Amino acid sequence: MGVLYTAIQHAHSGLRWIVLILLIVAIARAMSMRSSGTVYPGKDKWALFGLISVHIQLLLGLLLYLWLSPYGVAADVPENAGTSVATYYNWVHWWVMILATVLITVGYSKAKRQATLNKGWKTIGKYYIAGLVMILAAIPWPFYPGLSSVGLG
Repeated sequence: MGVLYTAIQHAHSGLRWIVLILLIVAIARAMSMRSSGTVYPGKDKWALFGLISVHIQLLLGLLLYLWLSPYGVAADVPENAGTSVATYYNWVHWWVMILATVLITVGYSKAKRQATLNKGWKTIGKYYIAGLVMILAAIPWPFYPGLSSVGLG
């Protein structure tokens, strides 16, 4: 399981950059199209690519958390361990990323339904920005205290 865990962890870590770039592009496009007065077409490929990348990232994260990770559900972490790493991955990272994925999914779905009202660009912008902020807050960056000391940042 060590090789599989390492491979999935590297894929999950590397995909974060693609997710961030696609979300930023989708947000920038939504804001520029809205300010130019362009009618929302009902579907936007950049918003869709951002949505798909977030969902793939979530699936990889769930695979890690539920079956492969030494800090996830399958981990045998003693009650008195109280490690900040286990707490971070079992609570902060896990729940914030799920909520961010839900926000982005709801935003895309609402925008599709609002195409006739031409509110889709605004909806994509609002929900994707909220999801992006949550993702940025929950990514284990190298400068996070407690995580960098164990090499997870």
